[in-house]
Amino acid sequence: MRVFDAHFHIIDFDFPIIENQGYMPPSYVVEDYQKETENLNVLGGAIVSGSFQGFDQAYLLKALKQMGPAFCGVTQLPFTVKDEEIIDLNKNGVKALRFNIKRGGSEDLSKLDYFARRVHDLVGWHSELYIDAKELPEITPTIEKLPAISIDHLGLSEEGLPHLVKLVDKGVHVKATGFGRVELNIEHALKSIYDVNPDALMFGTDLPSTRAKRPFEQADIELIQQLFDEQATDKILYENAVKWYFK
Repeated sequence: MRVFDAHFHIIDFDFPIIENQGYMPPSYVVEDYQKETENLNVLGGAIVSGSFQGFDQAYLLKALKQMGPAFCGVTQLPFTVKDEEIIDLNKNGVKALRFNIKRGGSEDLSKLDYFARRVHDLVGWHSELYIDAKELPEITPTIEKLPAISIDHLGLSEEGLPHLVKLVDKGVHVKATGFGRVELNIEHALKSIYDVNPDALMFGTDLPSTRAKRPFEQADIELIQQLFDEQATDKILYENAVKWYFK
């Protein structure tokens, strides 16, 4: 088994941390992550900026240097950011832009169409949405026309799954992450998405699982191994995400 961890957070209090909706995250530095995943055969991954990190890039650049070139960054930026900064972040391993609709701390959805196109045209980034999939119908016409989009945490809700699956059919990718925070039948969601597009699912630990009802556990990976054959499991745990982030 090999893993590309498509979604985890590094939380370093040497850099700005902003209380979000009354929540302060725990410290979770690179060494904590490496220790917790040492038995998972993690060969690469994506460090994702959280709501509590706002538009700070310094923590991410430090973490990417520590983790090495098999890891990349997913950042939050204001739409007013200059091209030069986007290009510089790209050179330093950032590969995607995040819109955190669920928690805030990022640019808002009204900028999605402009901003997602801009970063894709400039440096080839995709854009990631942390959103309850039941809210997708309002922005589906926009998403369908965008060059590259992924949705976090299986879209979070059972109610949203049909809307999510329709977008998977249009090429949207989905993170098989945050099993301890979603309100849906995980097995059904995984199978439904895989059946529509075997390239769409990308596993991630979501460590340190901030605000989740339960943190990541080894059983989350075992569930994928039970549901899918070896080839499909490798696609979900490794191959799909590597192709998506390092295309």
